[in-house]
Amino acid sequence: MILTKQYRCVHSSSCQCTKGHLSEDVIFLVFRQLNWNPKLIAALSCVCKWFDDLAKRVLWKEFCKTRALKMMLDLQSCGSHSVDGNWRALGKLLIYCSGCSGGRLFNSIQIPGHFVYRTRFSRTSGKSFLLPHCRTDVLYVSDPCEHLDQGDDGDVGFFRGVFKSFMVSKVRRMLIDRGAQLHPTAVCPYCKAKMWNMLQANMVPQTASCKLGAYEDSIEYYVCLNGHMVGICTLLPLSDSEEASESE
Repeated sequence: MILTKQYRCVHSSSCQCTKGHLSEDVIFLVFRQLNWNPKLIAALSCVCKWFDDLAKRVLWKEFCKTRALKMMLDLQSCGSHSVDGNWRALGKLLIYCSGCSGGRLFNSIQIPGHFVYRTRFSRTSGKSFLLPHCRTDVLYVSDPCEHLDQGDDGDVGFFRGVFKSFMVSKVRRMLIDRGAQLHPTAVCPYCKAKMWNMLQANMVPQTASCKLGAYEDSIEYYVCLNGHMVGICTLLPLSDSEEASESE
């Protein structure tokens, strides 16, 4: 991989790195040896704006490719060399369950976000979250992150996902055609973009509850301007969930 070498901070006159930086090639090799550790990438981003820019352009991209290569190749297969939003946002989406502690998206729930060790994202599962005439769109969706025994809310599942080429997707076009309103205050937990409520837009298909193993009237999810998806559901008891999967 050929990187443009930059030895001094080009972003801020107040940066403390007055003696210059290691070359990008050296940093690339160090983090490759560290297997693109996301905690160390995040720590490096806090050093100064030069390191933050390097992490956004290079390190988070390599982390995403290492964590989910086939998914990344598909997201880029339209010819774009970047993804909607940015690589840091996508990297966070791969490893972070957003929960809901601010009370803005899912009002009745107070569950803090947290990192997850491993999550499976499925393009096939994504079809279940699309209306029939939008199923030529490509959407990757995670398995639900289960938060059990949440009092009156029962067993809660959070799920997340990302669209391929969201700017030209049928889902985005339908949201605009229907005059769907962006949430007045909430923003995407991954890229900070404004979000559409798919439930209010009447764009949550019944197949979503079957795929999640959730109560049909309990599913709510949002899609941001960059195509990141975050959602919540109330999970069925295991026996009922298995019956729902069979009926699907």
